[in-house]
Amino acid sequence: MVKTKFNKTFFGTELPIIQAPMAGVQDSALTIAVSNAGGLGSLPCAMLRPDALRAELKSIKSQTSKPFNLNFFCHTASEPDLEREAKWRKILQPYFKEYGLKKSDIPTGSGRIPFNQESADLLAEYNPPVISFHFGLPADSLLAQIKNLGAYVLASATNLEEAKWLEANGTDAIIAQGLEAGGHRGIFLNNDLSTQVATFELLKQIVGISKLPVIAAGGISTANDVAKALSLGASAVQIGTAYLLCTETKTSQIQRAAIKSKKTRKTVITNIFSGRPARGIENRSIREIGPINADTPEFPLAAAAISALRTKAEAVGVDDFTPLWCGENISGCSEIPAAELTRLLVTEL
Repeated sequence: MVKTKFNKTFFGTELPIIQAPMAGVQDSALTIAVSNAGGLGSLPCAMLRPDALRAELKSIKSQTSKPFNLNFFCHTASEPDLEREAKWRKILQPYFKEYGLKKSDIPTGSGRIPFNQESADLLAEYNPPVISFHFGLPADSLLAQIKNLGAYVLASATNLEEAKWLEANGTDAIIAQGLEAGGHRGIFLNNDLSTQVATFELLKQIVGISKLPVIAAGGISTANDVAKALSLGASAVQIGTAYLLCTETKTSQIQRAAIKSKKTRKTVITNIFSGRPARGIENRSIREIGPINADTPEFPLAAAAISALRTKAEAVGVDDFTPLWCGENISGCSEIPAAELTRLLVTEL
């Protein structure tokens, strides 16, 4: 058993717990619950249009006075590649036929928006205390604009080189996202997955060279995991998977069932659901066309075609085409209120 101490966190929360932003399985209800419990609740914003983001911010502001985090993606918007899209649809064609999908049933476009000027201008209305980024940092002018609001900036690094880049380019703290983490890898300097390392090893590497606070993320699911991360030099921890079954999440019954089944004994990194590598529970589509497929369209364009299959499959209770994002460690998952889980995570401190 690891025991350690902590002081009030550097972004103003009572506890060194950051709830990882999890698009698709949460809204502001989880953010508010974690923040009110003393942690840093996070809201995933990459899939929210301006009106929806404004509504969520109003909800957060009206229900908590505690710090909270808004998370955005910093990917470069991809231009459709017709040849690659045709190859991808050919791969999926047997499944389209299985579910009776026609070409007109398959959407196009992307549901994920990179951080842009419109987002930055909207944030100026609300002065969020913490903003985090995935896939690097926004343009210098946008970063300067949000820093002028007084926001504390976090960003994800999946290897030492990314951590160095983030420190040199203006982040206030580094999220060390280890290989065990569920959901999208924050990798951004290249596409080489061989550069990815386990959380505690990455944490030690970054703490050893950085003057910034470092946040450990990936495979941290219990109070003992939290204490170990802090003992290795983390200033805080970011936790997602453990919150997936909490009562405030929007985790579907299909994903809840997968998490509670033997399927979670195998999670893999795959690119077939979005075009970028992400860790989730292995299912039929990953086994048959992945986990990594070179013909997958660039992020986030891959999601459109496979989402049509997801809708059809989920309608009959099947998770074959559902991105079941989940980290390697589910030992802390419980169907309890998020506030209770947040407090349990610090019982070894």
